[in-house]
Amino acid sequence: MKKRVLFYLVAFVSTISLQSCVTNYVVSKPATYTKEYKTDAKLASIDTQMEKDKKMLISSFVSEKTVALSNEKNSLKNSEIAKAIKHNNTIDNILAEASTYLGTPYRFGGTTRNGIDCSAFVLSVFGAAAGLNLPRVAASQAQQGDRVEKSNLQKGDLIFFSHGSRISHVGIVESVTAEGEVKFIHAATSKGVMISSLNDSYWGPKFRFAKRVINENGDNYNNLASATTSF
Repeated sequence: MKKRVLFYLVAFVSTISLQSCVTNYVVSKPATYTKEYKTDAKLASIDTQMEKDKKMLISSFVSEKTVALSNEKNSLKNSEIAKAIKHNNTIDNILAEASTYLGTPYRFGGTTRNGIDCSAFVLSVFGAAAGLNLPRVAASQAQQGDRVEKSNLQKGDLIFFSHGSRISHVGIVESVTAEGEVKFIHAATSKGVMISSLNDSYWGPKFRFAKRVINENGDNYNNLASATTSF
């Protein structure tokens, strides 16, 4: 009798324990799913924020590059404008200085306003207006600067002439008309410092070539040579 009662008691306890385990298993499972759902949602939120941050970073980078490029273009533009202004001012100063000699009598070997020859006139003008130290004689001056085609002549260029094989005369381009007429200022043996034209029957055939001793930046070639030597 006691054994039978003990058997039933054990069976009852076992049944209660088994139901408790099943109940715990069934109840706890949804909690696991809920946790996983919350984790997935959090990861999705992180991914979304990362994508936003990435887009903001790219946008910021592009914006910075755009601003930098714009600043660089403006700087380059301003630099080119400054060079053009410097060049124009230098040429204007040269021609203004040259014009003060108009009417000065010609004197072979002369170097003053009381009397001056063609090469002394040119070196005096460029020395005073542009700080350029040119050689004393026209043939040596012809070896300075860069050669320029007649069709590309500009104000301030040097033009050289000869009566034979040797360069014997030099002038400064004073203007170039829309029609291509080149006028130059020089110290002529006949009338002293004056303005003539390459269209003249006298000067036209004697023209040999031209040189540019002031570059597009407004610098003279003496200064460029000094800057190169200093390195």
